[in-house]
Amino acid sequence: MNQEQTVKKDFDSTNFLYFLVKWRLHLFIVVIVSVLLSSFFLSPWFITPKYKSTVVMFPTASNALSQALLSETKTAKQDILEFGEQEQAEQLLQILNSSVIRDRIIQKHNLMSHYDIDTTSKYKMTKLYKEYEDNITFKRTEFMAVEINVMDKDPQKAADIANDISALLDTVKNQMQKERAIKGFEIVKAEYVKKSDEIKAMEDSMSVLRKHGVHDYESQSQVITEQLAIALSKNNKQGAEALQKQLDNLAEYAGGYVSLRDALEHEKKQMSALKARYEEAKIDAEQELPHKFIVDRAYKAEKKSYPIRWLIVVISTFFTLLLALIVIIIIENLGKFQLNAKMPSLKLPQN
Repeated sequence: MNQEQTVKKDFDSTNFLYFLVKWRLHLFIVVIVSVLLSSFFLSPWFITPKYKSTVVMFPTASNALSQALLSETKTAKQDILEFGEQEQAEQLLQILNSSVIRDRIIQKHNLMSHYDIDTTSKYKMTKLYKEYEDNITFKRTEFMAVEINVMDKDPQKAADIANDISALLDTVKNQMQKERAIKGFEIVKAEYVKKSDEIKAMEDSMSVLRKHGVHDYESQSQVITEQLAIALSKNNKQGAEALQKQLDNLAEYAGGYVSLRDALEHEKKQMSALKARYEEAKIDAEQELPHKFIVDRAYKAEKKSYPIRWLIVVISTFFTLLLALIVIIIIENLGKFQLNAKMPSLKLPQN
């Protein structure tokens, strides 16, 4: 019981306000020194300030130009004016993080020299890619837009890199799609040419049949049959013989004519559908459309974004002050413990 009362008395005698007043001068010096040192080490001599530029864009919903412009049954996702959704945004992010865009930006802006990478270093490319990833980031917003954020010590360079990445996005995606579109167009074109040759050969055969007097089998046979009946009713043997020869000629070529005509009609229907696919594939292979809607282009920043000096100074000062309090408390209590250890222990009276 006596020990507990002693602890409570010690606690009451060293309350927090008394403690702060007692050590106010020391704590004030700690705060001032912390602020000065933090400000000094955050100066441009130690930390290079960086400026931030941002491009904000929305993906498009349509990837196939032909489907968006020529398709008769296009949906909202094929509308060239429709904004894309999560899937399209994720596709853009994947392309933005690709090595193709990274390497082109590094080469165009000579980032090896700009980031002061030692070209003789064994791990120069690792350092370069690390700097690139630290300074250039991409993210999807809650509204399904895509942001390109570039930090750089040169504000104009940051804006140029952000805008160049935005422009490269269309170039890279179009190249990826065009490679496939060209192969698809070549396949459709080969089928289109083959079908055209087949139809031409069939039309040439029809021309040969027409030279033999077969133009329209059903109509011709009906008319000639009627005329033959009239000639026979009038006992016109010479006319009947001539008409009979025409019927025999039609009968000789009738089978080939009918089958060829029906086949030609079927092939022309297929040719019509194939021609539509041919035109769509040709547009996809030869034409290009942007794959994004630019909301904000990057511009030269007027104020630095890194480091945030006031925030770092406040945080560092707070933790320094906290550490100083802990050290002072330890010192005070250590002194008390040493003093108690030196005091002679009381002896109990013997009976």
